[in-house]
Amino acid sequence: MTDKKTAPPPLRKASTVILVRENNQELEVYLLRRSTKSGFMGGLYVFPGGVVDPEDNGFDSWSPHIDMVPDQIEKQLGGHLFSNEDALGFSVAAIRETLEEAGVFIASVNNKTQKDIEDICKFRLKKGLPKSWFRTKMMDENWTLSFSSLGKWSHWITPELMKKRFDTRFFIAFMPENQICIPDNMETKHGIWVTPKIALEKNLEAQIPLSPPTVVTLTQLLKFKNLDDLKQEIQTRSWGEPVSPRLVQSSNGPVILEPWDTECHNDCKIDTSDLSEKVLPAGSWFSRIWCDKGVWKPVGI
Repeated sequence: MTDKKTAPPPLRKASTVILVRENNQELEVYLLRRSTKSGFMGGLYVFPGGVVDPEDNGFDSWSPHIDMVPDQIEKQLGGHLFSNEDALGFSVAAIRETLEEAGVFIASVNNKTQKDIEDICKFRLKKGLPKSWFRTKMMDENWTLSFSSLGKWSHWITPELMKKRFDTRFFIAFMPENQICIPDNMETKHGIWVTPKIALEKNLEAQIPLSPPTVVTLTQLLKFKNLDDLKQEIQTRSWGEPVSPRLVQSSNGPVILEPWDTECHNDCKIDTSDLSEKVLPAGSWFSRIWCDKGVWKPVGI
């Protein structure tokens, strides 16, 4: 966190993928625990994701390797003030990061074998790969990225007082068949499939400590009973307004005010003296989230 008087760190473009599956008639999401050495959300469980690299951009080079034409990209993945070029870069990054961190490849299997998928999921674990490895491999081996498998979910802007800040698009995707999730054991150390309800409960118990956007997203997902409900939502969902929370520092631990909190845009002090008495039950809707000894807990006003 930085001093309030200094300019906030620049925003970096990033993508996150909410991987979803249905198991025993319940929705489950895949969460990865970030390395404790990470400079951002270290030790917390998050969805797969990371920054958009320069190699993720460029329609001329990528267009033969995606399963959508520009008009389709604009309709399914673009939006107001979100150009096709940006939609392309964020989407490529979403697929690349999901492969790198979770070992899941969101790509077309036409003209490819199961072994081809397994080989690339193993290849991503090689040490010392250059930044351009993904782009090079996609083009050399003529892969087609499955943009059609991605859906819009939300658009997050990191609070100004954070040391690192990101302009992040949260995509949603259904777990591909015949693949398994395997953390990279570098940026991410542990992965779990879990229902949103259990994840939120275990967060309060410090067993699955979640990042603040993950807590919000899992709370949003509680209302969907199955994949069919979720698929209907994705068909008409837009990116919506950017979720740009406000971070408030306090001696009792930092508090994040979400944009829908009445005090989020007032830049005024808030009472943080009795937050332990205001912790909300898992699954409750909230507008404030408090970091209690490394665990982000929704709290009432």
